[in-house]
Amino acid sequence: MMVAIPAAMFIALFGWGSEYFGWDDTTGRVQLAMFTTFVLGAICGYKSRS
Repeated sequence: MMVAIPAAMFIALFGWGSEYFGWDDTTGRVQLAMFTTFVLGAICGYKSRS
């Protein structure tokens, strides 16, 4: 359950964040930063659970 909430938030921000918050992301850098943050957070969470 704890993984579902951040995953849903990530999908919502990644897909519709620019429309909701109004940022201009013509080069895709905001989406790349969000994706990188999500992946690194997942890796850190996996490592800390072990």
